[in-house]
Amino acid sequence: MEQREWHRNIRQLERRLLGAERTLTYREMASRMGVSTHSARKLWRALGFPNLEDDVTAFTEADAQALTTMVGLVREGYLNEETAISLTRSVGQMTDRMVVWQIEALVEDKITNEGYDDAEARRHVVESLPQLIEPLQQLMGYAWRRQLSAALQRLTVRVESGLAAVSRGRDAGGSDAPLPLARAVGFADLVSYTSLSRQMSERTLAQMVQRFESKCAEIISIGGGRLVKTVGDEVLYNAETPEAGAEIALALAETIAADDVLPQARVSVVWGRVLSRMGDIYGPTVNLAARLTSLADPGTILVDADTAAALERSEDYLLVPQPPRIVRGFGEVAPSMLLRASGTGIVLDQS
Repeated sequence: MEQREWHRNIRQLERRLLGAERTLTYREMASRMGVSTHSARKLWRALGFPNLEDDVTAFTEADAQALTTMVGLVREGYLNEETAISLTRSVGQMTDRMVVWQIEALVEDKITNEGYDDAEARRHVVESLPQLIEPLQQLMGYAWRRQLSAALQRLTVRVESGLAAVSRGRDAGGSDAPLPLARAVGFADLVSYTSLSRQMSERTLAQMVQRFESKCAEIISIGGGRLVKTVGDEVLYNAETPEAGAEIALALAETIAADDVLPQARVSVVWGRVLSRMGDIYGPTVNLAARLTSLADPGTILVDADTAAALERSEDYLLVPQPPRIVRGFGEVAPSMLLRASGTGIVLDQS
C-alpha cells in the first residue's frame, strides 16, 4: 500500500471513529456545552486526554454532545460536579485500558498466527479495524449493561449473604470497623517473576502474563468473586463471604501449581472490611492480605487468625497454624495455612 493511500485510509478511519470532523476549539466546545472553558477542560481531562491550547481546532460536534450529557445530569440534579467528573474518569480509564488490551491482542494474533513482525502486524491491525469497530462497540455496550445488572444483583439479592457474614470472624473494635463493606480479599503472586522475566523473550513473557491473568480471571469469575486488578505478576480479588474467598484461593493455588507454563504462586485471603472507590479497594484488610502473600511459601495459601476462625466452622477446610510472624503495620500475626479437607471446590471447564 502506498504511503499516500495509507494516510488517506487513516484519516477516513479517524473520521469514522470520531463521528465528525474536528471543527471546534475549546472555547467553541464549551459554548456548545453551555459551560466555562475551565469546566470543559476538566471533563476532557477526566476522559484521559491531554490539555490543548484554546485556539487549536481539535474537537468535534460529537465531543461536545457527549460531554453535554454529563453536564445535563449535573444541571438536572442527578449528580454533583465531583461525581460527574468521577464517573467520566471511570469511563476514560477503563476504555483506555480496554483499547490498549484489544489492540495488543490483535497485534499478538498477527505475529503468532500469521508470521508478521511487530511493525507489519500493527499495520495489518490498522487495516482490519474497520471491520471490527461495530462488533466491538456492540459487545462493549452489552457487557456494560450486563455488568451493571450483576452489580445491581450484588446490591440487592445477594446482599443478604454478605450481611449475614459481616459479624463473623472480625472484632467489632478492629482497625477496619469503620469501613463499610465486609469482603474476603485475596492476592495471588507469581513466584520468581522478576528473575524469570529477565530471562524471557518479549513474546514468551507476554504469553506467560496473559495465561496467568486469563486463568485467574476465569477462576475468580466462576467462584463468584470480582477481579479488582492485575499488576504484572499479581492479582487482587474480593468476594462476599469468607468461604467464597477461600474457594477462589484454593482454586488459584491448585490450578497455577498444575500449570506447566506458570511458576508457582503465593496466595493469601483475609476476611474483613474494605472501602471500595474508583474500582479499587482499600483498607487494613487489603494491606494485611498483601503482607501475608509475601510471607507464604510457594504453592501455599495463608490466612490470618480471624479469617481462620471464620473458616474453621466448615468441614471443607483445614487450617494449619503457622509460627507467629511480625508483620509491618500489624505487629505480631498468627497466620494459618489453608488446605482443602473435603468437597470438590470450584469446577473449571476443561480446555
